[in-house]
Amino acid sequence: MQIDKLRGKELDQLFKAILSLKDLDEAYRFFDDLATVNEIQSLAQRLEVARMLREGKTYHKIETETGASTATISRVKRCLNYGNDAYEMALERLKEQENAEKAK
Repeated sequence: MQIDKLRGKELDQLFKAILSLKDLDEAYRFFDDLATVNEIQSLAQRLEVARMLREGKTYHKIETETGASTATISRVKRCLNYGNDAYEMALERLKEQENAEKAK
Protein backbone atom coordinates (compact mmCIF):
# COMPACT_ATOMS: atom_id res chain seq x y z
CA MET A 1 0.00 0.00 0.00
CA GLN A 2 1.22 3.47 -0.84
CA ILE A 3 0.00 4.84 2.46
CA ASP A 4 2.31 2.49 4.38
CA LYS A 5 5.03 5.09 3.83
CA LEU A 6 2.99 7.47 6.00
CA ARG A 7 2.02 4.94 8.65
CA GLY A 8 2.74 6.15 12.14
CA LYS A 9 1.41 7.71 15.31
CA GLU A 10 -0.12 10.79 13.67
CA LEU A 11 -1.93 8.90 10.92
CA ASP A 12 -3.11 6.27 13.41
CA GLN A 13 -4.50 9.10 15.53
CA LEU A 14 -6.35 10.59 12.54
CA PHE A 15 -7.92 7.28 11.53
CA LYS A 16 -8.87 6.44 15.13
CA ALA A 17 -10.49 9.87 15.44
CA ILE A 18 -12.53 9.24 12.27
CA LEU A 19 -13.55 5.80 13.51
CA SER A 20 -14.67 7.33 16.83
CA LEU A 21 -17.29 9.53 15.17
CA LYS A 22 -20.76 8.41 16.18
CA ASP A 23 -22.99 9.83 13.46
CA LEU A 24 -23.24 11.94 10.33
CA ASP A 25 -23.53 15.20 12.28
CA GLU A 26 -20.29 14.46 14.15
CA ALA A 27 -18.60 13.65 10.84
CA TYR A 28 -19.73 16.96 9.33
CA ARG A 29 -18.45 18.87 12.38
CA PHE A 30 -15.13 17.03 12.50
CA PHE A 31 -14.34 17.38 8.80
CA ASP A 32 -15.43 21.03 8.84
CA ASP A 33 -12.72 21.67 11.43
CA LEU A 34 -10.19 19.28 9.88
CA ALA A 35 -10.15 20.14 6.19
CA THR A 36 -10.96 22.87 3.71
CA VAL A 37 -14.21 22.78 1.77
CA ASN A 38 -12.23 22.00 -1.40
CA GLU A 39 -10.42 19.07 0.24
CA ILE A 40 -13.69 17.61 1.48
CA GLN A 41 -15.33 18.09 -1.92
CA SER A 42 -12.39 16.35 -3.62
CA LEU A 43 -12.70 13.31 -1.38
CA ALA A 44 -16.47 13.13 -1.86
CA GLN A 45 -16.02 13.56 -5.61
CA ARG A 46 -13.58 10.64 -5.80
CA LEU A 47 -15.99 8.35 -4.00
CA GLU A 48 -18.78 9.37 -6.38
CA VAL A 49 -16.48 8.79 -9.36
CA ALA A 50 -15.73 5.30 -8.01
CA ARG A 51 -19.44 4.59 -7.61
CA MET A 52 -20.15 5.71 -11.16
CA LEU A 53 -17.23 3.74 -12.63
CA ARG A 54 -18.43 0.68 -10.77
CA GLU A 55 -21.82 1.16 -12.42
CA GLY A 56 -20.14 1.27 -15.84
CA LYS A 57 -20.66 4.96 -16.57
CA THR A 58 -18.48 6.56 -19.25
CA TYR A 59 -15.72 9.05 -18.52
CA HIS A 60 -17.75 11.72 -20.34
CA LYS A 61 -20.85 11.07 -18.20
CA ILE A 62 -18.79 11.07 -15.00
CA GLU A 63 -16.94 14.25 -15.99
CA THR A 64 -20.24 15.98 -16.82
CA GLU A 65 -22.07 14.92 -13.67
CA THR A 66 -19.27 15.30 -11.11
CA GLY A 67 -16.96 17.91 -12.61
CA ALA A 68 -14.05 15.54 -12.05
CA SER A 69 -11.12 15.80 -14.44
CA THR A 70 -10.22 12.87 -16.63
CA ALA A 71 -6.99 12.60 -14.60
CA THR A 72 -9.01 12.14 -11.41
CA ILE A 73 -11.32 9.64 -13.09
CA SER A 74 -8.30 7.69 -14.38
CA ARG A 75 -6.67 7.64 -10.96
CA VAL A 76 -9.84 6.36 -9.31
CA LYS A 77 -10.23 3.73 -12.04
CA ARG A 78 -6.64 2.61 -11.48
CA CYS A 79 -7.39 2.22 -7.77
CA LEU A 80 -10.55 0.23 -8.56
CA ASN A 81 -8.59 -2.08 -10.87
CA TYR A 82 -5.25 -2.37 -9.07
CA GLY A 83 -5.73 -0.92 -5.60
CA ASN A 84 -6.64 -2.39 -2.24
CA ASP A 85 -10.37 -2.91 -3.02
CA ALA A 86 -11.20 -0.23 -0.46
CA TYR A 87 -13.54 1.69 -2.75
CA GLU A 88 -15.36 -1.57 -3.47
CA MET A 89 -15.57 -2.40 0.25
CA ALA A 90 -16.87 1.04 1.24
CA LEU A 91 -19.36 1.31 -1.62
CA GLU A 92 -20.71 -2.17 -0.90
CA ARG A 93 -21.17 -1.31 2.79
CA LEU A 94 -22.92 1.94 1.88
CA LYS A 95 -25.23 0.00 -0.43
CA GLU A 96 -25.98 -2.50 2.36
CA GLN A 97 -26.78 0.34 4.76
CA GLU A 98 -29.05 1.97 2.20
CA ASN A 99 -30.88 -1.31 1.60
CA ALA A 100 -31.28 -1.88 5.36
CA GLU A 101 -32.71 1.63 5.77
CA LYS A 102 -35.16 1.05 2.91
CA ALA A 103 -36.28 -2.23 4.48
CA LYS A 104 -37.25 -0.52 7.75
